[in-house]
Amino acid sequence: MGSPLDEKRDVEESSQEFAGHHAAVPFAMPASLAALSPDERAKLGRAATLKTDLLIMPALIIMYILNYLDRQNIAAAKLAAITTDLKLSAVQYQSCISLLFVGYVPSNILLGKISRPATYICGAMAVWGVVSAATGAVHSFAGLLLCRFFLGFVEAVFFPGALHYLSMFYSRRQYTLRLGNAFGGLFAVAILKADGQHGVEGWRWLFIVEGVATVGIALILMLFMPNSPATVPGLSVPERDWLAWNFESDQGQRDDKDALSGMQAFKMAATDPKTYLLMGTLHMTYVAATVTSFFPSVVSTLGYSRNITYVLTAPPYLLCVVIMILNSIHSDRTQERYWHIVVPLAFTTIANAIAISTLNTAARYVSMMMMPGSFYGATVVILSWVAGSLTQPAVKRAAAIGLINAVCNTPNIWSPYLYSDAPRYVEAFSVNLAASVLAILFATATMVYLKRQNAKLDSGVDTGPSAPTVQQQAAGFRYII
Repeated sequence: MGSPLDEKRDVEESSQEFAGHHAAVPFAMPASLAALSPDERAKLGRAATLKTDLLIMPALIIMYILNYLDRQNIAAAKLAAITTDLKLSAVQYQSCISLLFVGYVPSNILLGKISRPATYICGAMAVWGVVSAATGAVHSFAGLLLCRFFLGFVEAVFFPGALHYLSMFYSRRQYTLRLGNAFGGLFAVAILKADGQHGVEGWRWLFIVEGVATVGIALILMLFMPNSPATVPGLSVPERDWLAWNFESDQGQRDDKDALSGMQAFKMAATDPKTYLLMGTLHMTYVAATVTSFFPSVVSTLGYSRNITYVLTAPPYLLCVVIMILNSIHSDRTQERYWHIVVPLAFTTIANAIAISTLNTAARYVSMMMMPGSFYGATVVILSWVAGSLTQPAVKRAAAIGLINAVCNTPNIWSPYLYSDAPRYVEAFSVNLAASVLAILFATATMVYLKRQNAKLDSGVDTGPSAPTVQQQAAGFRYII
């Protein structure tokens, strides 16, 4: 083990090596684009973006929904008597939720180095579908625990992987909208109607059907999802050149997977103050969002039947989708991040305050309507802030996203033990309330730090080893605030 001074010197040398490697590279517009007028380039860009959207976005949305369903179906299964059939105590059930996230490991350093990231993500999706389906065959606490651990281990690939994957195709001006599970609860109703079919309990069908569907869809998506802008099918050569130019001109550099080793990239990510400011913002938001693991159980405290409870879980997520899309669109159009994070988190704070204060059915359901849209509306902009602010180079950005994802998922390990005092859940909602306030404070600290960094860049002041590269600074790169 080297000393802290040695590690600091390694990081600085890595930054200088990367900057030197790229500083002399001329950054010229491709000939196929230079020959076009500005209006022609804009028209070409719209066509290339639309074709890419139509290929990538439906695939990622489907993957996200299935990821969420396979991760959260244990909450729906609880209402379908999984705890009774497997004779689970309250602590054992909470442990099964918790252990899923122990398996989350940072896979993004690897993702930043491999040449076929779409194939990698789809392959992981197929494997987590197999594990999810296998959960329908468990007959004990130990079996369920093992399935949940391995499910989390494989699912860890998806979320940071999808963030990094999107950042390969879109500029920071386009990214937030593309990050934008309304039907999870309603889907569970349909599957649980199979309760008792062929002698199999409804909660088993829930795991089996969702798991098999995940495997089948993963194999289909693997066939057509592109692994880089250069491999997007159906694009002309100028359109592919535009995709690369759009990304590179926004970043101020070309990404090079071989510019740094995985360890050098990790050290750069781990010594960048932006990593921890953004991590703190996202971590506290994820603490406030842990209620989603228990959302059906929380909604069930309103006193309705199982199927009505499932139906009541859908409107908050329908509203959530609308809020996420609108907040994302406005954030991208205005090129502003801070207020698009803080305002939704203010509603998260209010929602938790209502949930703590009363058991009134109407008031409590209003708070539940507010929760998903507010913290997920903020989350999608935070994730865009992460990908847009940690920009140098591709493998460093991937390492930072992986590190942030690994740490920010830790609340899901301990938070299940807070949800033990139904129907009020005072302890859980109190923690969520405090976390939403802390998330606002971290976002404010991040905004102040990035403003100061931009001021230094405007003045030509050295901002240290975590600064944008020489090539980025020459291209006029500034952090979006």
